[in-house]
Amino acid sequence: MLGLDIIGDPVQALVVVLAALSTAIGLLIGYQAYRGFRRHDSRPMQLLSIGLLLLTAVTYSISFGGSILLREGIVPLAYQDAHTVLVRVTQLSGLSCILYSLYSR
Repeated sequence: MLGLDIIGDPVQALVVVLAALSTAIGLLIGYQAYRGFRRHDSRPMQLLSIGLLLLTAVTYSISFGGSILLREGIVPLAYQDAHTVLVRVTQLSGLSCILYSLYSR
């Protein structure tokens, strides 16, 4: 299974668990914000939910999944910089949505 031996390395196991928990909590927060948007039909709440999902669940998933693919050699290391840029663009997009939701009326 991709050569991931997380049982033998407690630090890697902890990283995997923390990444999974961060993604799950991000999805839960984004879902709750989306429910608030649906309940009140509020554009700022919609942007907040999109921003939270981008900032947490999507960013963690891209970061974690991409780092595994790079480390295991499935994706060539030449794409490491592109991966980093993609993660940062996703974070910036999420933060921008959240910021816009706070100042839009």
